Amino acid sequence: MLWKKRTQSSAEDFKFDPETQYAVIRSSICTGEKVAGFKNKRDGHFTEVMVIRTAADEQRFKDLYGIDSVRTEY
Repeated sequence: MLWKKRTQSSAEDFKFDPETQYAVIRSSICTGEKVAGFKNKRDGHFTEVMVIRTAADEQRFKDLYGIDSVRTEY
């Protein structure tokens, strides 16, 4: 078999390190799609964690990682 089946990870699997990362919600100007994740402070690499569809999703993201505020990028 050439390709291995891709397994999907959950948001709980990701480890957040506040020393090297900060929370970000990326929002598309055109479609309004929002994705929550973490951005590396040194190199700016964004790691997507979950899709935000409602305010409850955003609150779940904050509660899951113990975050008070989240930056929004467009």
